[in-house]
Parts: sequence; structure tokens; C-alpha cells
Amino acid sequence: MAEQQKKAQEQDLNQLLKVRREKLSQLQEEGRDPFQITKYDVTHHSMEVKNAFEELEGKSVSLAGRMMSKRVMGKASFCSIQDLQGAIQSYVARDNVGEDSYKDFKKMDIGDIVGIKGEVFKTKTGEISIHATEVTLLSKSLNPLPEKFHGLTNTDLRYRQRYVDLIMNEEVKETFIKRSKIIASIRHYLNGQGFLEVETPMLVANAGGAAARPFETHFNALDEDFKLRISLELYLKRLIVGGMERVYEIGRVFRNEGLDTRHNPEFTLMELYQAYTDYHGMMDLTENLYRHVAQEVLGTTKISYNGLEMDLGKPFERITMVDAVKKYAGVDFNEIHTLEEARAVAKEHHVEYEERHKKGDILSLFFEEFAEEHLIQPTFVMDHPIEISPLTKKKPENPEYTERFEFFMNGWEMANAYSELNDPIDQRERFKAQEELLAQGDEEANTTDEDFLHALEIGMPPTGGIGFGIDRMVMLLTDSAAIRDVLAFPTMKSLPNDK
Repeated sequence: MAEQQKKAQEQDLNQLLKVRREKLSQLQEEGRDPFQITKYDVTHHSMEVKNAFEELEGKSVSLAGRMMSKRVMGKASFCSIQDLQGAIQSYVARDNVGEDSYKDFKKMDIGDIVGIKGEVFKTKTGEISIHATEVTLLSKSLNPLPEKFHGLTNTDLRYRQRYVDLIMNEEVKETFIKRSKIIASIRHYLNGQGFLEVETPMLVANAGGAAARPFETHFNALDEDFKLRISLELYLKRLIVGGMERVYEIGRVFRNEGLDTRHNPEFTLMELYQAYTDYHGMMDLTENLYRHVAQEVLGTTKISYNGLEMDLGKPFERITMVDAVKKYAGVDFNEIHTLEEARAVAKEHHVEYEERHKKGDILSLFFEEFAEEHLIQPTFVMDHPIEISPLTKKKPENPEYTERFEFFMNGWEMANAYSELNDPIDQRERFKAQEELLAQGDEEANTTDEDFLHALEIGMPPTGGIGFGIDRMVMLLTDSAAIRDVLAFPTMKSLPNDK
């Protein structure tokens, strides 16, 4: 039965496709090919008309958009046009547009792009509408939209055909409009703080600055292997060396790892570096930036995600990683002095570790296992162990730990920041330790970057730096369940006919 229903639906669709192409062919034969139209004079959008009704009533306007519904009632009809700002109704009467134009209008299909020119008025039911004097077919839709009431419910199809998703789901369009405003607000804040926006290479010989597995490619012209960047860090620091004291970049980075609700292999990262400050300066900047963006884009510093309220207006909590593990796991790493003791307490608490892991790695594993999920309100987790922080300054009073923090909200890591390591001798030793991890099979370990070390030898001032996951920030500020909901075109496995 289901198979018969599927065949019937396919036949119906094929018939619809045939009819639409026949309509196009007829228009083309008559010398009225809509695809030959190059422009249309749009004076207003839907919400502009509605918001300024008292001023525009009785005046002529022209709008353009996609026809989403049509009711033909003899000599007069109604249709709904959807544009960037929303939808507006148009009243199309034969006596106003002319007999031939009205016949053409009746042949138009849902999904067609049309231009409407006419006077602004309000119907008897109080709906602000356009009384059409001209209706122009601007583009013919040859493939029908999903059936209105069932909509585009297949999540996989929504991501693959985002263009249809944007048409059928108003809230999806709102999410991407808000994403654009969030990024603009970030730029507005940083530019106001004296930061310069810069661009650095995506195609690099040495992909460093983060613990991640890179994508690799071959550059034919140079006959050399290159990698796609996993971070923005090492080039931005070179600019700090060069005397550009405050720099930031918002750009795509690429990590050859899995897909889930919070991870996509290409994503948007923002990194910034500021000379003559430290990780405390980065905490202050993060707190102020998040407040600014929420207030400017949402109009409030209180946000709700999946029913949980988070308050960006209150001072953000600051806690060390050791104290967080003590608080949520009941284990005090200040009392653990050897690797053997760390392994013993890990076994006792069923925390799995690898043979290569040192005491600091095990502390980090405890934090991930017991503490992260509790960090709902904005929280800075500070002072990470040196083993997991190869580019960070040591704490002078306790060199087992570093001047680093991660920013958490909703149990998610939202940002990662350091007092940047500017000692080239120490940095070379850290790179050496990373090379050893690479030799032991850690595909996420860094390799030595000699040019970066040379830059540090030229001299880098004390510097604070931070990396923000833009996509996660957008997820929180738009209450979106998955990273794919805030990426216009997320990475998807190819379908057989895509290859």
C-alpha cells in the first residue's frame, strides 16, 4: 500500500513538473520569458508597508517576492507575497490590472517570484494589503514547494536544501538574520576597542595553534603538501610581534573530526590578541563583549536556552580547574603529587586514561567527566595544567599550571584564552614535547613551527589572546538545538547522485 502511494505521489509530481515547464515554454514562445527580466524596481518590503501604513495608505508601492498562496475568485483574487521581511497580501482584480494580465496572473504558480505594484489599503477584515495595478512574473518556479501544512519536516532534507528550508520556515530565516547581526555586533564592539580586523592564510604548511587533526591537501603548482588551518593563532601572534597591538580575525577553520550537535568539520572561529595584557584582561573583554552583543542583538542580557535561563548581566563566576574538580568530583588535585597517585584516583573514580597521559591530563579528564555539565551560568575556568596548554605562560608561583581559562555556558566550552607564551626557549621545549606525542600516535599534537619560533625570538610583548566559537555563541543566542541549525550549509555526507 505504501509503495502504491509513493508511486502515485511521484506521478503527481511528474505531472506538476510537466505543467510548469509547459507554462514556461508558452511564455517563451510568446516572447515573454521571465528569465529574460533583469531587474525590478522595489520601493518597499512587506514589514515596511505594515509599519508605515498610516503614512503609506492610498499611495503606490512596489514589492517583489515569492508567491506563497493564491485564491482565485472569478474576477478578483488574493495572493500572499513573501519577501525578506515577511509576507503581505495582495488583492488582484481584473478591472484594475486588465483582462490579459489577470489571465496571466491566474496561470501563475505557488513558488513563482513576482513583482506587485499597487496602492496600500486595509481590507474589511483589517488586513493591510496591496491593491494591485500591475503583477509581473519575474522568475518561474519549475519545482513545487513542499505541501504547506506538512512543510519541510525531514531534518536531513532541510539541511541539504537550505534554500527551501528558508522559504518554508520563517524562524530559520530569523536565525540566520540574527547570526549576521551577532557577527556585526562583535565587530562593532572590537573595532570600538581599537582592534584591527585582519586576514591570515587558510592554506598552511604547518597547522598549529590547537589540538586537532587537520585536513591535508596537495598544492600542485608547488608540488608540496599543505593543510587547512585548524586555528588562527600562530599568524595573528606574528602580527603582534610586528607591532599591531590589537588584532582579530573571524574566519573558517577546519578540523578533521566527527560530526555531532556541537561539532562541524568547518566552523567559524574568532581569535583576538591584545599586547600588554594577560588572561585576566581577556576575561574582562569576554564578559563585556557577551553583554554588548546580547543587549544589542536581543535587547536583553538574560537569555534562555532549551528552557534554561542564563544571566549575562551578573558578574561571571571565576573558578580554577583544580577547585572545579574538587567541587564537583570531591577530588583535590592539590593533594595529588605524582603520576601514580593521579592514576590511582582515576581508577577509583572510573576515569579512563591513556598510558601517555600525565597528571595534568588526568586532571583535565576529571574536569570533563565531573564538572563541565554543571557550568550552566557564565563561568571562567582558570589555571589549566601545563600538559594540555602548549602555547600558554606558566603561572610563576606554580609552574605546573598555566595562565589559561576556558569560558563555559550551558555546560559548553564557549571560548579558550591564555596569557600567551612569548618565551621562544620555553616554546621550543613545548613544541618538542608535542612532537613526542605525535610520534606516540597523537594525531592532534602540534609540530614545531620554526618560523613562529623565529618570530618569538624577534620578540613578542606580553599578550593576552582568546578564541571564540562563533557558531556555539549563535546557538545560545538563538536557542538553536544543533550547530547545523546555525550553519547555512552544514557538512553532509554526499548522496549517491551528488557524486
